Amino acid sequence: MFDRARIDTLYPHWVELRRAFHREPELAFEETATAEKIMAELDRLVIPYDYQGKGGGVIGRIEGAPAGPTVALRAEMDALPGTEITGLPFASRIPGKMHACGHDAHMAMLLGAAHLLQEASPPGRVLLVFQPAEEKGGGSRVIIRSGALQGVRAIFGGHVTHHYRVGEIMVGEGVVTAQSDGFTIRIRGRGGHGARPHEAIDAVVIAGFLITAFQTLISRETDPLHPSVVTIGRVEGGSAANVIAEEAILEGSLRTTWPEARGHLHAGMRRMVKALAELHQAEIDLEIREGYPPVVNSPLETRIARRAIAEVVGEKHLVPMEHPSMGSEDFAFYLEQLAGCYVRFGARLRENEYIPLHSPAFDIDEAVLKVGADYFAQVAWEALRTYAG
Repeated sequence: MFDRARIDTLYPHWVELRRAFHREPELAFEETATAEKIMAELDRLVIPYDYQGKGGGVIGRIEGAPAGPTVALRAEMDALPGTEITGLPFASRIPGKMHACGHDAHMAMLLGAAHLLQEASPPGRVLLVFQPAEEKGGGSRVIIRSGALQGVRAIFGGHVTHHYRVGEIMVGEGVVTAQSDGFTIRIRGRGGHGARPHEAIDAVVIAGFLITAFQTLISRETDPLHPSVVTIGRVEGGSAANVIAEEAILEGSLRTTWPEARGHLHAGMRRMVKALAELHQAEIDLEIREGYPPVVNSPLETRIARRAIAEVVGEKHLVPMEHPSMGSEDFAFYLEQLAGCYVRFGARLRENEYIPLHSPAFDIDEAVLKVGADYFAQVAWEALRTYAG
């Protein structure tokens, strides 16, 4: 078993790793300097690795017992577009980019777990998956296509959140995050003068009808026991105050946790688009794009994670999942191929202050690095011991 007493000694180094990542954020598929930092730390720990180059991941390998099973642990490397307003001494030095989602912490946690496991020679093989492009592009599919996960029995991941305090870890079996889909609607009517609306077909009015109508798909046509969300995030139309718009564009997203609800929403949107096109004698095109599938934790791996959490923070700090998050996560693509479990680490910086992920003010209580490193090492050990029988 790894030496948990080493955690406090190693913690200051993990903080420095996290801050180094935080200072130099890189966006999806651009994470070359981030990968170099990871590889430098793996070199220091004498852990072999493969690097797939720009746009790819870094895969570390802790060999452990050669005849034992193999598990994988995953962290994301990418940051987000945005201007940081935290005022931290280690705030982003890259204009327009910041680690607003905690991936800097995840990398530091996984490197911390790597240090603990490398010193202990686990009862099997552990892959350290540093993945590109979780935020945009589904970088997990890059890892899957590379073949790096062949022979892996299960994969484990997690995410920091301000929903819980440091020392709390949330876990649940089954659906953990929502299916995400994007859509674009292009409306073409007939432009005209604002003083003569009877000569025109107003694309903006049609857009307004659609915005309102789509909300009734949730409020009046979807089973409230299956959470679903339709969001119109972008509206474009018109050129002047006294001109009836000929064209309008709506862009948005769907979030669902149940396949039947998703299918109903897709069908309902198409039905409404067709009906409004006929009603207003307009042309309306609807494009729905499939996004990330839901994260679905497998039963055995959820039990393994619960045992690891109880060992790390105690049963009373294991937070059961009350309901799925309506966010999405490309860890889902791994779980379509492998068993696994995804948890959430409490990281609230101040007792009563909630700052959402993706906020330009987002930061964490760095004590979560100890919790996360300990958990990743423990869940890998627990899984290897379980699979080895």
